Amino acid sequence: MKYQKVQKQLDEREKLRKFRELDDAFAQALRQLDDPDSDVDIPTGPPVRSLEALEADDQAAHERTQQARFAERLTALMIEYGQSDREVKELIETLLAYGLWEIDQLPVVKSDPLAVAVNA
Repeated sequence: MKYQKVQKQLDEREKLRKFRELDDAFAQALRQLDDPDSDVDIPTGPPVRSLEALEADDQAAHERTQQARFAERLTALMIEYGQSDREVKELIETLLAYGLWEIDQLPVVKSDPLAVAVNA
């Protein structure tokens, strides 16, 4: 039993010694940071991006996904119903002309020739 207490006491001393070494190293690093003449090369990671930038990237990716899905669905429907780009364009223009569809409801799909024709 005595041996276990001595071992435990040594472990606590070792932990305390390591803590003091770490504390000294940290204090030295802080002093070097505060010293304007210090040539310490501090490694840095990639630049931190703002939450707004990350959300904007997520929003842009979401919009691209939505546009791609719309283009796929529109193409599938055009094939299924045997409609050409010109016929679909005429339909959309007619709906817009009679006020049955608002221009804000038109999705912009840059890769789709129909969208380029309709939005032109």
